[in-house]
Amino acid sequence: MSSLQDLAVVIVDVQADFTTAHDGALAVPGTDHDYLERVSRAAGRLKELGLALYATQDWHPEDHVSFASRHPGKEAFETIELSDGRSQVLWPEHAVQETAGAAIVLDRSWFTQVVPKGAHPHYDSYSGFKDDSGRDTGLADILRAAGVRTLICFGLAVDYCLKATVCDALEAGFGVVVIQDLSRGVDPAASEAAWAEMRDKGADIWPSLDMERIKTL
Repeated sequence: MSSLQDLAVVIVDVQADFTTAHDGALAVPGTDHDYLERVSRAAGRLKELGLALYATQDWHPEDHVSFASRHPGKEAFETIELSDGRSQVLWPEHAVQETAGAAIVLDRSWFTQVVPKGAHPHYDSYSGFKDDSGRDTGLADILRAAGVRTLICFGLAVDYCLKATVCDALEAGFGVVVIQDLSRGVDPAASEAAWAEMRDKGADIWPSLDMERIKTL
């Protein structure tokens, strides 16, 4: 059993460009103001319990490899093969550094640290722990230095960044609880598969946040 000091919260990519509430460039379905209020209330309760909150933040340069606009003749949501053989999904421009769309739409003062990802122009980074080249974001070291052993995770999107972050957290040796009703996915079928993959790899999937159960972790 962990103590509360062993626990931390990682909120994945709750940024303006990923929400319908902010007319985001790459808005995930179901991310309206009601969703953001639910996430905000949950984050506040976890903070009041004494848990440290960390956030991941997509933080792309203007010339990021994932932007369809950087590939003449290609359209957003196509998948291409890059010159080094990697497969790359193309997206509308989103979460560009220092723009309103990249902003985390929760109270920044709540977070012990915000960890940027996807800042290298040539590599995407769905995971909050490492990018597609395997380059470390530093998140694992930050958490270990704080004595964290178990993570409570939620955010966007279930079938992309949340799944990748959870799977890499498990690989790094952290215990992980994922909260379903505080998370949203892009595609329903892919999201169902993502929940199954996270569970199969060892994540504990909770339908909703249970503050009393957290005290037993």
